[in-house]
Amino acid sequence: MGTAPIVITANGLLQRSGDTPFQFQQDSNFWYLTGVDEPDAILVMDKSKDYLIVPFKEGVRAQFDGQITPEELSAISGIEYIYGEKEGWRTLQNRLQKAKHVATIAPPPRYIDTYGMYSNPARGRLVRHMRERGGELELLDISPHIARLRMVKQSVEIKAIQHAIDITAATIKTIVRPATLAKFEHEYEVEADLYRGFRRGGASGHAFDPIVASGSNAATIHYMDNSAPLRPGDLLTMDVGAAYDHYAADITRTVSLDGQPTKRQRLIYDAVADVQAYAFSILKPGVLLMEYEQQIEEYMGEKLRELGLIKTIEREQVRRYYPHAASHHLGLNVHDVDTHDRPLEENMIITVEPGIYVPEEGIGVRIEDDVRVVESGIEIMSAGLPAKLV
Repeated sequence: MGTAPIVITANGLLQRSGDTPFQFQQDSNFWYLTGVDEPDAILVMDKSKDYLIVPFKEGVRAQFDGQITPEELSAISGIEYIYGEKEGWRTLQNRLQKAKHVATIAPPPRYIDTYGMYSNPARGRLVRHMRERGGELELLDISPHIARLRMVKQSVEIKAIQHAIDITAATIKTIVRPATLAKFEHEYEVEADLYRGFRRGGASGHAFDPIVASGSNAATIHYMDNSAPLRPGDLLTMDVGAAYDHYAADITRTVSLDGQPTKRQRLIYDAVADVQAYAFSILKPGVLLMEYEQQIEEYMGEKLRELGLIKTIEREQVRRYYPHAASHHLGLNVHDVDTHDRPLEENMIITVEPGIYVPEEGIGVRIEDDVRVVESGIEIMSAGLPAKLV
């Protein structure tokens, strides 16, 4: 990569309706490198000089939205040079015209088919502007390099994630008390109390849209309607996480709404708990998650056969009742960045979340904890919230 300048953009605001944007969510890579929460800012790292280009607001917009000063940005980021748009782009343009390469984060497709969503256009906009000012630049994608940095958490990150986990665990612990649980009549009441508990605990809110799914709704893995009535005899699955200082928790608990689970509900729950315990036992430094996922799938197949849901342990059969991965990295994103070919190392943080979903029986069970990889294996960061059906 030589002396190619590194240029990375913040996210931009996205329209919600009319003249109103959605609440701003910073690009995780930009925040990781700067700690700055402003939209449309640009970070330039070039030889011995780093600087930020910031589109400072003026006039009425500054009155409505507020304004951050260069001094504040410098204190937050540790970056000495803070430029407005005109001066900043003039400085960058002079450099781009002399450079053959520029390192940045490759823009995603405008529409991401896998997830059925549009991407934030900020990275594409940055690339267009650089090419307008710098000619036929060759772009070097540094996404894998930043991913490798972010996969191993620093001590300050571990503390932030632990804080998010503790807030989440304390809130769920309050909600699943039998006397409290009995007061809820609809899923959205649980969702509201989760948010209240997160905010009271010091979190900024939910790290992701919460899943509060009762009865057959829990068989839809990413159910987010959260509006159905709660019925005695059903199970309730809560897949939630607080956000603290931009870092996410991700915990799932499945409980019986009336404290009297059926024999079938308990058998399925115990099978999921057994798979999670097995996953805990094989996680350690050096493990490749792709190989680990294969082991979990095979073990889950044995449990599904014992439950009478499948006759043979074949991938297609297992995936009918267990269609997702057991683990993902956790950090600034709830599904944090990773490279699939990198073995687990100390201070990586991942989730462990097996589940069994049986739509024909109206049952869905998932149990999820957050763990940190340590020298001897793992530390369960969410151990303060025991997983139990009642």
